[in-house]
Amino acid sequence: MNNAETNIAEIGSSSHYQAQDNEVSLFEYAYEHQLPVLIKGPTGCGKTRFVEHMAKKLNKPLYTVACHDDLTAADLVGRHLIGPDGTYWQDGPLTRAVREGGICYLDEVVEARKDTTVVLHPLADDRRILPLERTGELLEAAPGFMLVVSYNPGYQNLLKGMKPSTRQRFVAMRFDYPEASLERSILIKEAKIDENLAYKLVELATALRRLDQNDLDEVASTRLLVYAARMMSSGMPPLEVCRCCLAEPLTDDPLTVEALMDVARIYFE
Repeated sequence: MNNAETNIAEIGSSSHYQAQDNEVSLFEYAYEHQLPVLIKGPTGCGKTRFVEHMAKKLNKPLYTVACHDDLTAADLVGRHLIGPDGTYWQDGPLTRAVREGGICYLDEVVEARKDTTVVLHPLADDRRILPLERTGELLEAAPGFMLVVSYNPGYQNLLKGMKPSTRQRFVAMRFDYPEASLERSILIKEAKIDENLAYKLVELATALRRLDQNDLDEVASTRLLVYAARMMSSGMPPLEVCRCCLAEPLTDDPLTVEALMDVARIYFE
């Protein structure tokens, strides 16, 4: 198994997901009408959790691919392998989803090479086909097949962006971090913490997010807040948690870490 393949996972279960708006009904509508979906949003805002939740809700197998620079079309579609009885064909996750009528989710799709994402085009329009050049097959997607991709718009640049010809094949949803009351309820449910601790963590995250444009490449995500809440609920000192769950993951610069910790001390000292 090569390095690209190790990032491919089949996910069959889902954790709790707290809806923010009408994204559940939009996804269901897209599924019913065989439309591909594009999800845009910052790191840790719940994109993957949402797709896992919808796969469970629709009772569909989910194939998740973490896209990266070395991802090839063969990693998605499949390849010939050599076994004890000779050469055989092994489907990739995209092909398995097409055959089974499952959901194929490409996470951070803009990280994949352009020549790789081109294979999505005939699946992301009314043709819904997948040509397998190496086997000579022309697969028609099973009725339940759905293509879902996501990316973080904040990471886009001239070299890494989704081509308009690809983006316009999708129904698009924009995700963001939940508003404060919803984020508090997520922390209470996920980490079993009380309202007061949830309030402090969300207020701290809000303060850190204000620093985004001037001081940080990334902001405190809801995912990081859940990590912090779980560690605090287990008895770890709050400021130690703030350092290892919120300050250090956001920056490698020691001075910036200490500046973030100064903000954390306002809420936890």
